[in-house]
Amino acid sequence: MSEDTPPLSQRILDGALDLAERCDWEAVRLHTVARQMGISLDDVRRCYREKEELVDAWFDRADSAMLRAADAEGFAALDSGARIHGLLMAWLESLAPHRRVTRQMILGKLEPGHLHYQLGGLLRISRTVQWLREAGGRTATLPWRALEETSLSALYLAAFLRWLYDDSPGSRATSRFLESSLALWGKCEKVGKGRVPRTTQAATGEATAGLAD
Repeated sequence: MSEDTPPLSQRILDGALDLAERCDWEAVRLHTVARQMGISLDDVRRCYREKEELVDAWFDRADSAMLRAADAEGFAALDSGARIHGLLMAWLESLAPHRRVTRQMILGKLEPGHLHYQLGGLLRISRTVQWLREAGGRTATLPWRALEETSLSALYLAAFLRWLYDDSPGSRATSRFLESSLALWGKCEKVGKGRVPRTTQAATGEATAGLAD
């Protein structure tokens, strides 16, 4: 295997996604993926214990794309809203080649009887938002951090749901939605900081200043 060949786990994921594009995600079976790739089902099992782990791997790939965006030249010089906008759009656009399949993955998680998948989905949201905060250089501590995580989670979910059905070129509609939402988010932060008692401002110190990043 050459150094440029992706790891088997990535090739299995790509194979499953390509298969889903020809049918749908619900119809994808791991034995079919293995047969089409010319590998054994046990090879698949060594990488993925169940089909649902392919969904996690797909969103892990989006997380990686988001973190790579934070390494782009000039990113650190952007204001807070621009950083969050760029990170979220990088996350979403990494999924764009398989938007329809991504939508099917999400709908599958929401089916009745899949409570364990739904709980896993909540943990996934939390993990992605934590990396979003890290990549965006957010420095708030409690109690601001809890409020920030809640608001960012709501923003992330709203943008994701809009993006799932966004057929505008380059997801421009989602991008504009994020821009307007982040502008409002920034205003709310400023109002919130202005209402913090001076004793609280002194106690939180860097946390309050961090919200202006």
